[in-house]
Amino acid sequence: MLALQRQREILKIIEQVGAVKVTDLAGRFDVTEETIRRDLTMLEKAGRVTRSHGGAVIAQSERHEVPHGQREITNKAEKIRIAEEALKRVEKGDTILLDASSSALFLAQLLPDIPCTVVTNSILTAQTLAEHRHVRVICTGGVFTPLSMSFLGLLAEKNLREYHVNKLFFSCRGVDLERGLSDSGDATAQIKQQMLKIADERILLVDNSKFNVRALSTISDIRAVTDVITDPATDKGICESIRKLGVQVTRTGNIEEDASTRIAT
Repeated sequence: MLALQRQREILKIIEQVGAVKVTDLAGRFDVTEETIRRDLTMLEKAGRVTRSHGGAVIAQSERHEVPHGQREITNKAEKIRIAEEALKRVEKGDTILLDASSSALFLAQLLPDIPCTVVTNSILTAQTLAEHRHVRVICTGGVFTPLSMSFLGLLAEKNLREYHVNKLFFSCRGVDLERGLSDSGDATAQIKQQMLKIADERILLVDNSKFNVRALSTISDIRAVTDVITDPATDKGICESIRKLGVQVTRTGNIEEDASTRIAT
């Protein structure tokens, strides 16, 4: 393994577990401890990790992952409406891939007990669908990450390569017309890259707060997705620019307007 490849793998491990020891990494990669120290020094110079006695921890500037519980309550109303719109795309017999985003979890909570298959790296989504008799649930496995309540890493990516789905529903940390889609860390971005590769329809679920945001790790160009579902607060100009790139954009109905309509009728 080349030094750069090894350093990327080391960074992924630190992102997942928070801290590592030189001795453990040397055994894992079958190299000397001095080699690992050089790798950690390079990562520290790049601002990705902070050296500690006998090992390293993730750098403070890298700790961008927001706990899943916090993501669930952020812009919750908008995310639920986006999930309701996404549900219209689900049909009996579908093979669906859901990432570990809160938007995908809301979709899982709305999913009726119909014959379909759901592949996910989210333990919360798997638990949500556990009592659905007609929904077949496949979990990727991999390294469990408590902060996101999801499975990440090489094993999760490898297992995903064994599948093909007709619909992917996922979210990300940032959407920028120039940089594309991005997320909080390499491990999260890389598993979503693999998800995009195995899906026919790639449906991005993002509320208005995600636009014009550039997170740490790039996932893909925005043209890698086929559809974007967002809320009414998303700038119309941004939506039109995305459409010009050949990506379908759907803005959900306004919550207040819908409520008044239901009362009037």
